[in-house]
Amino acid sequence: MTVRRLTTEQREALELLASDPQGATEQLLAVAHGLESGMIAWLVRSGLATATRGSMKAGGKTVEVVRIRITTAGRRAIEGERI
Repeated sequence: MTVRRLTTEQREALELLASDPQGATEQLLAVAHGLESGMIAWLVRSGLATATRGSMKAGGKTVEVVRIRITTAGRRAIEGERI
């Protein structure tokens, strides 16, 4: 991968993930925070975040979700290290 700095949007997405140790569901990131699926996919492909399938209860039903969490590399990236 080419060494470069994060864009403002990439940094903000990582900071959002860093603010919650549990991460966030893909749907929450898209709907509530306006992150595009391409940005979420880029974070995961770049190793700055991970995506894990799981399930959770919502409205009395069990639903499948994808939870996105920041990685150690993602934390280093928002601290200013080049990626």
